[in-house]
Amino acid sequence: MDHSSSPERPPLDALDTVCVVARQDSFSAAAEALGLTHGAVSRRVATVEAWLGTPLFERHGRGVRLTPDGQRFVSRVEAAFRLIDEAAVRWRRRRGPEVVRISVVPGFAKLWLFERLAALEQGDPALRIEIAVEGRNADVEGGEVDLAVRYGAGGWRGVEAVKLLLERLYPVAHPRLAQRSGPSPEGLLRAPLLHDSDLTGWRAWFASCGITLKPRPQDRRFEDYTLVLAAAEAGLGIALARAPLSDRAIRASGLVRLGEREVASPLAYHLLTRTGETRPAVAALAARMTALARST
Repeated sequence: MDHSSSPERPPLDALDTVCVVARQDSFSAAAEALGLTHGAVSRRVATVEAWLGTPLFERHGRGVRLTPDGQRFVSRVEAAFRLIDEAAVRWRRRRGPEVVRISVVPGFAKLWLFERLAALEQGDPALRIEIAVEGRNADVEGGEVDLAVRYGAGGWRGVEAVKLLLERLYPVAHPRLAQRSGPSPEGLLRAPLLHDSDLTGWRAWFASCGITLKPRPQDRRFEDYTLVLAAAEAGLGIALARAPLSDRAIRASGLVRLGEREVASPLAYHLLTRTGETRPAVAALAARMTALARST
């Protein structure tokens, strides 16, 4: 009996295309990701919509977004695809090492992960770690990666997150700038403050001195923490060391510490996995990363 045109379900490639369009919010972007033409993507989506008897997407600016029915349908389809993927990994004959994909920001990759990668892979000869170094937040829940390291206060929805690396903050600067500013909070405020993402760390440090820090035009923001350290090394301003993440880089850079005051960071690195993740390789790698972080 030929089930390829069964009325019980639309073609699987059409269902997969719908999921890709939902993730990309664009027919054109989905076509590029799948290696298809825009027309082929539209036809596949139309096939599923005709089978359902309801539209899945609506136009939104320069892209598309799921309708309420589309959101419910796609969430169920993606859950089904995850079950298929898990069954395939579990039952197929392995032809090589199992790949676990992890997304990290550049600063964490350079300052922590790269030097520990060999140790993480040596823990399991049948494992290969595939690293995506990127500034954006990869879609862990949607299956884009298996693990992700994010920096923040936590509370991300749709994923399970555990604290990976806590930090202590203290100011550092080029020796010449350190000599001019001195260790006092008032002296630090006479120089540009260097930071990434936002002022959360600096606000916490100055709050411990009884000072409310507000945004200032002379301060400098960089998208990656390693650039913050490079700017401090060049004498462009004062940075916050984030111990223990930055310990090795601080020692190698010649930056000097300003004063003895340090505070616990209100932010931390977290390790994220999909809710209900069942792959043993993912759980094992997460456990090894957590153990290494605790020994850092």
